[in-house]
Amino acid sequence: MAGPSSPVEFRVPPVDAVALETRAADLATRSIKKNAKVQGLRLAVSMMDLTTLEGMDSPGKVRQLCGKARRPLPTRPDVPPCAAVCVYPDLVPVAVAALRGSSVQVASVATGFPAGRTDRATKLREVELAVAAGATEIDMVIDRGAFLAGRYGQVYDEICAIKAACGDAHLKVILETGELKTYDNVRRACRIALLAGGDFLKTSTGKVTPASTLPVVLLMLEAVRDHYLETGRMVGVKAAGGIRTSKDALRYLVLVAETCGDLWLSPQWFRFGASSLLNDVLLQLEKERTGRYQRPTDFSAD
Repeated sequence: MAGPSSPVEFRVPPVDAVALETRAADLATRSIKKNAKVQGLRLAVSMMDLTTLEGMDSPGKVRQLCGKARRPLPTRPDVPPCAAVCVYPDLVPVAVAALRGSSVQVASVATGFPAGRTDRATKLREVELAVAAGATEIDMVIDRGAFLAGRYGQVYDEICAIKAACGDAHLKVILETGELKTYDNVRRACRIALLAGGDFLKTSTGKVTPASTLPVVLLMLEAVRDHYLETGRMVGVKAAGGIRTSKDALRYLVLVAETCGDLWLSPQWFRFGASSLLNDVLLQLEKERTGRYQRPTDFSAD
């Protein structure tokens, strides 16, 4: 695949950290009226990727998670299904069977998740197996070692190869922003992933702290907006890790609306990777309906 191959072609303007953080903080203070709040919470549910990525994952656990993704709150038909369920490649067939007939997508992590420390042939084989098993979305991790060593062309080439192996499946490129350390690095990683054809930019594996933060997601949203203005190609953003409350979710939705516009306020273009977030949003939706908080135990555990 033709494209940039040298570090100089991946240069980006330096990030004004003070301006970025100030704008993120200002947008986080926006007040939202009740009707808009309820609509925003429902939208947030529809944008969630429910995830189970533990060594003790089992077919039963995946089926339970798929059931919750299909009907997050069975007593409320107005609450939409979640966007996707994300599992390890060997459990993709279980998720595919459990979600058949629904709108919920099956996502699979790949490329040596979460560290990415394996050879490219193995990474490509893992992607091919997940797609063959029915995964419609692939979450890959970039080689942070290569990136931080300045081997940007290597990172670009690998994303291109993974994108080709995905076929019709969408590719989410996990930057692991907590390991990239600086805003300038995050901006450059976004640029590489965008030029390499990624369908989504994703903040984190959820295994590294810090994970998603408002300034970092704002920076990523600016990157996909500018890429759209430059090329006409829309790319999504996924905020993953550390998002736990409905208030947090609404703050991210404000970032999306104010930075990219209403066009990105869709599960097709913005996602939350935060299974622990769902119950808090459901709790808040019931509170808005009844005027009182339910018990957390009234909602199924993920």
